[in-house]
Parts: sequence; C-alpha cells; structure tokens
Amino acid sequence: MPSYKAPVKDMMFLLNDVLQIGNYSNLPGYADATPDLIAAILEEAAKFAERELQPLNLSGDQEGCTRAENGDVTTPKGFKEAYAKYVEGGWAGLTADPEFGGQGLPHVLGICLEEMMVGANHSFAMYPGLSNGAMAAIRIDGTQEQKETYLPKMVEGLWTGTMNLTEPHCGTDLGMLRTKAEPQADGTYKITGTKIFISAGEHDMSENIIHLVLARLPDAPKGTKGISLFIVPKFLVKEDGSLGERNGVICGSLEHKMGIHANSTCVMNYDEATGYLIGEPNKGLRSMFIMMNAARLGVGVEGLGHAEVAYQNAVAYAKDRLQGRSLKGPQFPDKPADPIIVHADVRRNLMNARSFAEAARGIAIWAALLVDQSHNAPTEEERDEAEDLVGLLTPIIKGVFTDRGFESSVACQQVFGGHGYVAEWGMEQFVRDARISQIYEGANGIQALDLVGRKLPAKGGKAIQMLFKLIGEEIASNKAAGGLDDIIEPMEKALASWQRATLWLMQNAMANPDNAGAASTPYMHLAGHVILGYMWLKMARVSKTALEDGTDDPTFHENKLVTARYYIKRRMTETRALLAEIESGSEELMALAAEAF
Repeated sequence: MPSYKAPVKDMMFLLNDVLQIGNYSNLPGYADATPDLIAAILEEAAKFAERELQPLNLSGDQEGCTRAENGDVTTPKGFKEAYAKYVEGGWAGLTADPEFGGQGLPHVLGICLEEMMVGANHSFAMYPGLSNGAMAAIRIDGTQEQKETYLPKMVEGLWTGTMNLTEPHCGTDLGMLRTKAEPQADGTYKITGTKIFISAGEHDMSENIIHLVLARLPDAPKGTKGISLFIVPKFLVKEDGSLGERNGVICGSLEHKMGIHANSTCVMNYDEATGYLIGEPNKGLRSMFIMMNAARLGVGVEGLGHAEVAYQNAVAYAKDRLQGRSLKGPQFPDKPADPIIVHADVRRNLMNARSFAEAARGIAIWAALLVDQSHNAPTEEERDEAEDLVGLLTPIIKGVFTDRGFESSVACQQVFGGHGYVAEWGMEQFVRDARISQIYEGANGIQALDLVGRKLPAKGGKAIQMLFKLIGEEIASNKAAGGLDDIIEPMEKALASWQRATLWLMQNAMANPDNAGAASTPYMHLAGHVILGYMWLKMARVSKTALEDGTDDPTFHENKLVTARYYIKRRMTETRALLAEIESGSEELMALAAEAF
C-alpha cells in the first residue's frame, strides 16, 4: 500500500530560513505568522493529509464517482466525511479575507496546504482547490452584494466553486464558445449551453456549488472580445441567504478518465439557468483569468506533490527490495542480495525526483509570497513588480512543474520494476493522476506560447529583466561569500544560456513567428532549470552557513548541499542542449507539408 508523509520540516526550512517570511511583517497576516504558529498549522495540516486524505486515495481511485439518473453525483466512500472534517478544521478559510470569515493568513501557508493535499489525495484536493479560484474572481470583480451573498459560505467551505470554460467544439480557442446569456427584465440572465471537462462540477460534499460560466450576450462582438462571465449557482440563493429552488444546471454525464477517478469531471448542461453577470459585459476573460492564474499556480503545485509522494514511496521500496549486488561488491554481505538503492541507476531516478521536488517547493512558496506582495505591498511600485514577476513565473511553474512531476512519477514507478505496474503499490495511480496536470488549465504547450508570446515582451521585457537581475545578484553575492564555486560556475553558464536564448527570440521571432512556436517549449524548460537552480543556490548558501555556525541538525544541511550539487551539476547540463534546440529555429520542424504526416 502506498504511503505519504507531509514534508513539514522542509517547508519550515524554506519559510523561515530561506525565504525568511518573518521579514514581511508589513504584509497583512504575516505579523501573526510566527514560526511557532506556522509550525502548529503545518503539523495540523499534515495530520489531516496523512490521516484523513491519504487512506482514501487508492480506494477512491478504484471506486470513482457515480452519477444518478437525475444528474446527482456521489463521491467515493469516505470523501464526504473527509470534506466535512476539512470544513470543521477551518482549512477552507485559511488564507481568505477576514471580512468574509477567513483567517487572513499568508498565501505561503495555503500553498503548503495545497501541496500536502495533492500528495495525499490529488482527486480530493481538486474540490476545494477550484473553489479558491472562484472566490478570488468574486472577491476582485464581484459587486458588494455578490461578495456578501457567496463569499462567506464559500470561505467557510459549505459551498464550493467551479470554473466553466471548455465546450465540446472549443478548448483553448475561447473565442469560439457558443453558450448564450439572455438578459431578463429583473437584471438576471438565462444561461443556455453545454460545458465539458468541468472538474468538481457536481458532487455531494457541499450544500451548494457556485459555477462561474463564460457565455455570450446577444449583441456580443465575435471572438474573445465578446465573452462575459456569470455566477450560476446550483441552488438559487434567497434574500436571507438560505437556499432556494434548484437552478437549471445539471450534470449530463461523467467523463471516463485515465486518472483522478475520485474527482467528478462533468459535462454540464445549462438550460435557461439563472445567472448573474460578474464584472463588465464582454469583459469576462479578464475575470476568468483571475481564476485561471490562481489555478495554474495550483496545478504547478500538483506536479510538485506528485513528485514528492512518488519519490517517498520509491525510496521506501528501494531500501527494502533486495536484488543483485553493488557494482563495487556486496554492500550487505549478510543478506542474499543488496537493496536496490545501492545501484547508481536507481539512485539517478530517485535523485532526479528529489532534486526537482525540493527546489520546486521553494519556488512555489516564493511565488505565493509574490502573490501576497502583489496584493498588499505598501507601495504601488512594489505591488506592480511582484505582479509582473508572478505573471512571468506562472506559465513556467505550471508547465515545467507538471512536466517534471509526471517525469518524476514515471521514474519512481520504474524503481519498482514490475511491481510498479500493478495497482496495489499505488505507483501506476500516481502516473495516471499526474498526467492530467500537463493538460488542464492550459496545456503545457499553451503555457510555453504564453511565456514566449505574452509574458516575455510585456512592458518591454520588464519582468524578465527583473528576474535576470535577481538571479545575477544571487550569483554575485555567493561569489563574494565564497565556498560554493562548484555550484556558482554552472549557474552562471545556465543563466547566460537563458539570456542568450531570450536574445535569440527577440532577434528571430518577429521575422518568422514559427521560430517562437518552435522555441517555446524548450525555452520554458530552460527557464525552469535556471529558476530551480536559483532556488538551489539560495538553499545551499543557507545550509552552508548553518553548518559553519554549528547547527544542531548537520545531516539535514549536508544532504541539502549534496542534493544542490546533484541538481546543478547533473540536471542543469540540459540547458546547453535546450539552447541548441532553440537556436536551430523552425525550418526543419515546419518543412513537411501537412499531407505528408
């Protein structure tokens, strides 16, 4: 049976020692987030993930969700009870606005909670995860009445939320959507259409489900400039806040999927359902992207969560499984064979997953800190800079983390040999579940195009220049401090490769847009390597200093330095190949005529 242990110690190291969130007491919620409080919250979150969610992961996958004739959906055994404990524990409102009943704690703690829930039970984590995005859109673009109607119950967790974009004929190209919104005399709208792939679209865990739906007004312009966003609750809400009659929205069917079986992925049918405009008419994409960006960071954390849980289980197996002898001779001569962890190629799989997960965790928490700064930093300049950095990092985190999360899950499955292919060990479920994260909330190829086509040139390249400066300063300060030369030199070369790739795009993408398309995915992964290396450099400096100062946990910090050197010396070598791929252009890629395929 698979297991999961929340990486609380590593999270505490990143929060307190590496990112030093105690220095951000000028941000709301941070002054209250003392190391003791952080430790208490993370320990309780770990207990919830390990004791309530993880035991339901395998059984939930095997049972899946079921749909009744009337469209109602039942989640697997134990999920409803676990969600009730999630609500009872106050987890839904951990980082939410106190004005609507939230605890107002830093988003960095929310990211840690998300990782734990994904590592323990990806399918379960998606139900409250989607609510967070819906709450963000209502909080930012909703009217005061809409906020007061929906947010308190959503913050409490009694109501959940969804986002409804995709239609049978329309995925990434939202300009093609057909769902209609007919204005009514009372100021509401009648929403009619079909949405597909709606995660958590119908279930039995909350009293109400608040759907945020993209649709077109009758006089809307064609394309993406004619899309509006509507709140469409499963049950209408009366003036006193109680639930009224069932709205005209129903789950038409459940998708039969490769993974995440315990999450209901629904075809949603809207038949003159009552909806309420959120934001301005024909400006719905702006509001939807509030949800999309929150969801994309959350999906990136899914890649991290899968890498962590797959690694943990593969390590346990590698230490226990006896097979063959070390190439250097028997390491455990008293046993009939050595455990497979002595073999270099097994360790390669394990170290690839470990070195990714530990750095990715740091980047995810840093991104969450930037989100908090973008909302609440004391000056407009600080808020704008943080928002620009988050915008640049979001497609990298979503695309690279989920690609690497899947890669890590497959590599750790490989450690099990044939046992990794059968269900009882849980590894094949990790692989199946991880695969969806590369696809939804904008497939990773779209993330790469967004990075190259929108995020890089935004504001004249302001964000990429800021990031280059941050990384360059980290390298320079470590050079001055001394002692990490074997890490700094490869980092310098990798940063130079990223800068050179960026310059190549500036010089070649305008003349031939296919050059941008051909370069986008390798560019995204080159960027990913460098930002992960940046986090390893920060962690290595902290651990080196801790060892010099006589830490009471030398093993932890020695292991950090070993893992940092592994990542930067073995994995970041890929940046050279990625640069060569980028600079090869698009000629050979686009040479074949379509009919030749």
